[in-house]
Amino acid sequence: FERIKDGKCVQMLHIGSYDNEPESFRQMNDFAVNIDKKRKSMIHREIYLSDVRRVAPEKLKTILRFQVE
Repeated sequence: FERIKDGKCVQMLHIGSYDNEPESFRQMNDFAVNIDKKRKSMIHREIYLSDVRRVAPEKLKTILRFQVE
Protein backbone atom coordinates (compact mmCIF):
# COMPACT_ATOMS: atom_id res chain seq x y z
CA PHE A 1 0.00 0.00 0.00
CA GLU A 2 1.01 3.55 -0.60
CA ARG A 3 -0.10 6.80 1.03
CA ILE A 4 -1.24 9.48 -1.36
CA LYS A 5 -1.28 13.11 -0.28
CA ASP A 6 -3.36 15.10 -2.72
CA GLY A 7 -3.53 18.32 -0.73
CA LYS A 8 -6.34 20.72 -1.61
CA CYS A 9 -8.72 19.15 -4.11
CA VAL A 10 -12.08 19.46 -5.76
CA GLN A 11 -13.94 16.16 -5.67
CA MET A 12 -17.27 14.94 -7.01
CA LEU A 13 -19.34 11.77 -7.08
CA HIS A 14 -20.08 11.10 -10.76
CA ILE A 15 -23.09 8.87 -11.38
CA GLY A 16 -23.51 7.49 -14.87
CA SER A 17 -21.52 6.39 -17.89
CA TYR A 18 -17.82 7.14 -18.10
CA ASP A 19 -18.63 8.87 -21.40
CA ASN A 20 -20.41 11.61 -19.43
CA GLU A 21 -17.48 12.44 -17.13
CA PRO A 22 -16.47 15.56 -19.10
CA GLU A 23 -19.67 17.29 -17.91
CA SER A 24 -18.80 16.49 -14.29
CA PHE A 25 -15.27 17.83 -14.80
CA ARG A 26 -16.77 21.01 -16.29
CA GLN A 27 -18.91 21.45 -13.17
CA MET A 28 -15.87 20.83 -10.97
CA ASN A 29 -13.83 23.41 -12.89
CA ASP A 30 -16.66 25.96 -12.57
CA PHE A 31 -16.81 25.29 -8.82
CA ALA A 32 -13.05 25.77 -8.46
CA VAL A 33 -13.25 29.11 -10.28
CA ASN A 34 -16.13 30.21 -8.01
CA ILE A 35 -13.99 29.61 -4.91
CA ASP A 36 -10.98 31.39 -6.45
CA LYS A 37 -8.97 28.22 -7.02
CA LYS A 38 -7.42 26.90 -10.17
CA ARG A 39 -6.60 23.41 -11.28
CA LYS A 40 -2.92 22.53 -10.72
CA SER A 41 -2.68 20.25 -13.75
CA MET A 42 -4.75 18.02 -16.00
CA ILE A 43 -3.84 15.02 -13.85
CA HIS A 44 -6.82 13.66 -11.95
CA ARG A 45 -7.90 10.61 -9.95
CA GLU A 46 -10.83 8.33 -10.64
CA ILE A 47 -11.99 6.01 -7.87
CA TYR A 48 -14.39 3.40 -9.20
CA LEU A 49 -17.10 2.48 -6.71
CA SER A 50 -19.09 0.24 -9.07
CA ASP A 51 -18.16 -2.89 -10.97
CA VAL A 52 -18.65 -2.10 -14.66
CA ARG A 53 -19.35 -5.79 -15.29
CA ARG A 54 -22.32 -5.84 -12.89
CA VAL A 55 -23.83 -2.35 -12.92
CA ALA A 56 -25.79 -0.66 -15.70
CA PRO A 57 -23.86 2.27 -17.25
CA GLU A 58 -26.39 4.84 -16.00
CA LYS A 59 -25.85 3.64 -12.40
CA LEU A 60 -22.04 3.54 -12.32
CA LYS A 61 -20.50 5.54 -9.47
CA THR A 62 -17.05 7.12 -9.69
CA ILE A 63 -15.27 9.63 -7.46
CA LEU A 64 -13.53 12.27 -9.57
CA ARG A 65 -10.80 14.40 -7.98
CA PHE A 66 -8.19 16.95 -9.04
CA GLN A 67 -5.77 19.17 -7.14
CA VAL A 68 -6.25 22.92 -6.90
CA GLU A 69 -4.08 25.81 -5.82
